[in-house]
Amino acid sequence: MKLQPIKIGDLEVKVPIIQGGMGVGISRYNLAGHVALAGGVGIISTAQIGYDEDDYEKNPLEANLRAIGKHIRKAREIANGGVVGVNIMVATQSYEEYVKASVEAGADLIVCGAGLPIELPKLVEGSKTKIAPIVSSIKSAFVICKMWDRKYQKAPDLVVIEGPKAGGHLGFTNEQLETITDEEYDNEIKGIIETVKEYAVKYAKKIPIIVAGGIFNKADVKKCMDLGADGIQVASRFVTTKECDASDAFKQAYINAKKEDIIIVKSPVGMPGRAINNDFIKKSLLGNTKIERCYNCIKGCKKTNIPYCISNALISAVKGNVDNGLVFCGANAYKCEKMETVQEIFDDLSDY
Repeated sequence: MKLQPIKIGDLEVKVPIIQGGMGVGISRYNLAGHVALAGGVGIISTAQIGYDEDDYEKNPLEANLRAIGKHIRKAREIANGGVVGVNIMVATQSYEEYVKASVEAGADLIVCGAGLPIELPKLVEGSKTKIAPIVSSIKSAFVICKMWDRKYQKAPDLVVIEGPKAGGHLGFTNEQLETITDEEYDNEIKGIIETVKEYAVKYAKKIPIIVAGGIFNKADVKKCMDLGADGIQVASRFVTTKECDASDAFKQAYINAKKEDIIIVKSPVGMPGRAINNDFIKKSLLGNTKIERCYNCIKGCKKTNIPYCISNALISAVKGNVDNGLVFCGANAYKCEKMETVQEIFDDLSDY
């Protein structure tokens, strides 16, 4: 079977594959643009997106906000009319400014996780930008849909269900990550779908459901579709593409990784995260590294009581200094054994 086209409001998506937002700097204009060109939804991560701007060290917020517009424009030059969106963490400092900058730059879609995006409908009001929350539980889906309905008379344009096998920061406790079974989470996915359906009926609209987390091959795609999904979100597999914005060394870290190298780490921002074990992670467990300055990237992160600066760790990794940086990944990243192209991945996954 083939994945069928979907509509996100008035946006036509030929192949319902959303490329997950990966920061810092893993999914910027080149990857997102080529995913959109292939018929999917290309997503630019706004997390410290301006890390390589000339004034980033002095004015990180200004550099990031300017870079959002630059990367959306450059992605559109590649996308040939395809759908280009952004991923913005609710936990981001100056979150509202990131949303407004994305709307102003003409993002087709804003995907928000790492918190409940309760105010998102207000921030995009009057624009054509579509909005999609990332949820990991029936409870979070219900809270978001209920609040959007009550406060703004609005339902999501799309919902991403991100499971426990996803990469980077995760919406689960360590205990949940250790104990939850595939069968239990399959039931959670079904419950989320039913919750969202209630609001789709109320607003007489189709709300596509996208399942994410650990999706790597045709069997994974089939399972998601059998559960009732309208499409999939894939991230880790797009890292080892020639179009990915990360350095070759970062991509090679995925190719070199073994299953046992992928571990859960404690992030300075207070969430568990999934990453490739390396010298940096081992050193961080021994005690605090020297933190020269704070980039004010995440709410609740305090310079005085964190083991390392997550911005510096992620920037080091994306630039290629992987042994001294944090390499976030999904649970199945070890299955990346070769370099591919974006189109090759679409050809493989779209016909499951």
